[in-house]
Amino acid sequence: MAEQAQFEELARQLSAVGAVKRDMERILPPDCPAGSAAVLALLGRHGDMRMSKLAELLAVDMSVTSRHVAHVAARGWIGRAPDPADKRSRILHLTPEGLRQLDELSRRSTHLLAERLADWSDDEVGQLIRLMTRLRASFGDCRSVPLRHIPAATPAFEETTRTPAST
Repeated sequence: MAEQAQFEELARQLSAVGAVKRDMERILPPDCPAGSAAVLALLGRHGDMRMSKLAELLAVDMSVTSRHVAHVAARGWIGRAPDPADKRSRILHLTPEGLRQLDELSRRSTHLLAERLADWSDDEVGQLIRLMTRLRASFGDCRSVPLRHIPAATPAFEETTRTPAST
């Protein structure tokens, strides 16, 4: 098992991945924020689905999902059809315009990654993909798995109710 210092460095590096994510978000079209891009990507990857399934895949609250869905629907990128199994529910699906938008998002992100990782070998890119896939799998969906006991930090000083003596 890795040592404490390695896990601390890993935590720092994972935190720094936020900068990579922000850089990837900067290339999104102005009318397609990250949440909308995620909706399109998930519908593209998993196919038609109910909003509850989309919320689960996004790992966000249903109200947040509703805002993202309203945004992409207003642009004509997704459609909402009655669910044959439950007429009260809607099935979300990509429209032809949504597929075009998804292709554009893919083109932009692929171009950025190819540009930024130009000095990486194919093996290095493949290794990163395998390790990130394994890391993600180790965390599951991050919502349904309870945290194991995390030990409390040992205080650097002893708490006391006494007041310091004056000099």
